[in-house]
Amino acid sequence: MHSLGSSYRAIVIGSSGTIGAGFVAALRQDPNCALVIEVSRHDMPGFALEDEASLVAAASSCATQGPFHLIVDATGALTIDGKGPEKHLGALDATRLQRSFQVNAIGPALLLKYFLPLLAKERVIYAKLSARVGSISDNSKGGWYGYRASKAAINMFLQTAAIEFARKNPQAILAALQPGTVASPLSQPFATPDHCTPVGASVAGLLQALDALAPKPSAHFVDFKGESIGW
Repeated sequence: MHSLGSSYRAIVIGSSGTIGAGFVAALRQDPNCALVIEVSRHDMPGFALEDEASLVAAASSCATQGPFHLIVDATGALTIDGKGPEKHLGALDATRLQRSFQVNAIGPALLLKYFLPLLAKERVIYAKLSARVGSISDNSKGGWYGYRASKAAINMFLQTAAIEFARKNPQAILAALQPGTVASPLSQPFATPDHCTPVGASVAGLLQALDALAPKPSAHFVDFKGESIGW
């Protein structure tokens, strides 16, 4: 990335996942990136999206090496507790819906709460993996109720946080990202490898898209090809 200068510092949250690990690998190969911190369930101090105290601890641990210029939240899940997305209204279950919102919206919203303050006071980027199915205007197929709704919810959290954060740092960029269908444990039950985008190509496209974004007092929603997605 070029827009963040020659010695930017980055955090990748959810770095043990396929796309998170792809971001870590790409950033470590970028000569402009001076530091990449990995935050995952498996690294100390570790964290769980359902445990707010663990998110506080993770942010506090990172803060000693900040401020940062790029934070990527690559958390999220489509299949939760062994159960995939609902295909029709009759499959809705309150507990499953709550779990989907906890993992895909509430936990990531709390990550915003604790990690946004770690950003520098210059051009900075906070990027959250979202999904095209979280777009209300783009929904033409239906189904996947909990996943769609929870992704739409985190998009709204991002949009609202972007409006507030722009008052503190007009150079800040908040973005929801559509990585495409990447071959990973998340997509494996729903897509064959020949219909998937390689993780390296997805991450490279997302970083290029982020590099080209202009600051504004609202969030961006872009895919790995650099194209904007309607909310």
